[in-house]
Amino acid sequence: MHARDNTADNVAYGPWAGSRPVPREGEVRLALKRAADGETVLRELYHAQPLRVLVPYRDRGDITQAAITCVSGGLVGGDKFRMDVALDDGCRATVIGQAAEKVYRSAGAECQVETSLRAGRDAWLEYLPQETILFDQARLRRRTAVTLEDGARFLGGGILVFGRAARGETLRTGLVHDAWTFHDGAGRLVWKDALHMEGDLAPLLSRYATFDSARAYGSLIYAGADAAVHLRRVREIAGSETLRLGATSFRGLLVVRLIGRDPLALRETFADIWRDLRMAAAGLPAIMPRLWSI
Repeated sequence: MHARDNTADNVAYGPWAGSRPVPREGEVRLALKRAADGETVLRELYHAQPLRVLVPYRDRGDITQAAITCVSGGLVGGDKFRMDVALDDGCRATVIGQAAEKVYRSAGAECQVETSLRAGRDAWLEYLPQETILFDQARLRRRTAVTLEDGARFLGGGILVFGRAARGETLRTGLVHDAWTFHDGAGRLVWKDALHMEGDLAPLLSRYATFDSARAYGSLIYAGADAAVHLRRVREIAGSETLRLGATSFRGLLVVRLIGRDPLALRETFADIWRDLRMAAAGLPAIMPRLWSI
């Protein structure tokens, strides 16, 4: 759908183009506990519009799943979303985004997304938001904070898509700030990382030394005492003319970066790495959640 600004103050997005929307403050609080039979079950659930939490049927032989969705169809300038996910000791769960998220263009206000992920002792937490599609002139500031107690392990990441390829759109200007922090159970900082782009983005996205004209960027992080063990298998995954991949391991973390000119090919490679890591590290089925393919 095409949207057009009528005044300099308008935020143009989706079916509401030309209106002055009231910023929304969506919130999710999701806590999981371990039941007497060892299963991971809900301990607390709260959600406020436009965010919702769904609990789909799990795939056979797999772990508990929860899906977070934005029922309004995307993020607009001024939106503030906060998500808090906590796993008690020994829990195992996958938290996935229900669908790709769209960030519409803004006349100046930022979309802010704050996510807190906490895993108790010996817990396993997978955090898998689906692609974030950045419209031209989008302004997104997103922070994800991960806290892991002793023995907890984490597999997470996400994909940014630079513009709507189906409309021939590229991301030329805007703001993209995507930050991650990892702390141990005592509150000590283990790692901090941020991608920050602002203003005229075309030169940065086109240079070989940065994004090499990529249309999508993926970041995948595994945290666990055995992180270095899995580095070689990730590096053995072949890149291509349209996809570049790099991986490194340090301080109990395995960090994988992907850039590609074909978002679908990058998504497929991202899923291949994810499936391999969850099976090798946790003995879980080498499958993606069903929502990944819907």
